[in-house]
Amino acid sequence: MGDRYRLVSIEDLPSHLILEILTSGRLSAADLVCLELTSRMFGGSHAMYPHKFRSLADFAAFQLCSSHVIFVGMSLNAQKELFDRCNGNWKRVLRFLQSVVQSSAMVETSAGNMQVTTGRYHTLLISNSSVYSCGSSLCGVLGHGPGTTQCVEFTRLSFASSAPVVQVSASQNHAAFVLQSGEVFTCGDNSSFCCGHKDTSRPIFRPRLVEALKEVPCKQVAAGLNFTVFLTKQGHIAAGPSYVFAVVNNGALYSFGSGSNFCLGHGEQHNEFQPRIVQTFRRKGIHVVRVSAGDEHAVALDSSGYVYTWGKGYCGALGHGDEIDKTLPELLSSLKSQAAIQVCARKRKTFVLVDGGSVYGCGWKGFGSLGFGGISDNVMRPRILDSLRGLCVSQISTGLYHTVVVTHKGRLFGFGDNERAQLGHGTLRECPEPTEIFIQEIEDEAGLLSEGM
Repeated sequence: MGDRYRLVSIEDLPSHLILEILTSGRLSAADLVCLELTSRMFGGSHAMYPHKFRSLADFAAFQLCSSHVIFVGMSLNAQKELFDRCNGNWKRVLRFLQSVVQSSAMVETSAGNMQVTTGRYHTLLISNSSVYSCGSSLCGVLGHGPGTTQCVEFTRLSFASSAPVVQVSASQNHAAFVLQSGEVFTCGDNSSFCCGHKDTSRPIFRPRLVEALKEVPCKQVAAGLNFTVFLTKQGHIAAGPSYVFAVVNNGALYSFGSGSNFCLGHGEQHNEFQPRIVQTFRRKGIHVVRVSAGDEHAVALDSSGYVYTWGKGYCGALGHGDEIDKTLPELLSSLKSQAAIQVCARKRKTFVLVDGGSVYGCGWKGFGSLGFGGISDNVMRPRILDSLRGLCVSQISTGLYHTVVVTHKGRLFGFGDNERAQLGHGTLRECPEPTEIFIQEIEDEAGLLSEGM
């Protein structure tokens, strides 16, 4: 009986079985690098795969890239450009693809899965399937009930469902949550039906299931100023105050809604009542993977990690060194040497997160929400945030006057205005430079777990 369950080393398994394990989709690019560096099996050369791959781990990375939802939708030219930009390293290609997906949704950290999103005067956080909120609870947007007007610290929300929350979107006065089951819950101001409930006479003070979507599983939700957009298939959506972007699997970008400030990217300020493709990207064969809709400008990320901006140029928000409006998407040339994995636009400011975890910012520095404490003027071109160096940021979100980031270790840092407790520091003091945020409930749970071990 003992021989039947004899323990063996993974290196003793057949190579094809090891490859099957490596390409199961549960490993990250960092996992493959670790295996490659610590084992001859994964780092060595084997006859079971083409010689153009340097190792078993490299071949596994190629296989994972080939089935990745973004990579599959890219043209052969776009795939080659990304491969060349990653110096012919499939593990770097995989890291880029995985980072792009995670930075705009749930990001994997050493402290668990997390997502942060900032509203006008509040912040929402998912940490290991639990949701926390802080800041001003105008119209019940924090989801803690009619008796709560403000939370100075991150406080856990309760849901009438046992399914984990996997994505959240925050707007000015309402919030929306997607559960692993595909169900959608909303809370906040429903006077314009933006929460999806028939009762518009009073706010939705606690997260409530959107009954109209009970039979329609959702993958992503985006909250605009007075509306909400739901995505039921693969792709990506982003909502500005009065307009919407949709990225489809083939990399085409569509926009509709208010054309003011040239935010729709069509070279004019006409309103669009139906989704219209942004021709600048289509004509140039640019595969868009993510887009961020700001108050008066927009930012897009392509499949090679290049960044494009357009709209109002106030305060240098577009990052081109001036305040000139751009009616069409324009490449942000100062970041061409960096492979961006996330773009984030809000009130006259832009953040770009690049591969490796560094953050660049440009635009209006009011209330310290850009994170450059000692700078008195607006930042006209993207500039690295020295105060975040070495922290390896995995995700960033910026509100009207405040900004919050998540690091790869699961630490939270916030900066900017905190008059309405939107940073969750437990005080109302402004933070001109990134300051770590501690969530007492999570700290207590971590302490109990360590004691149990």
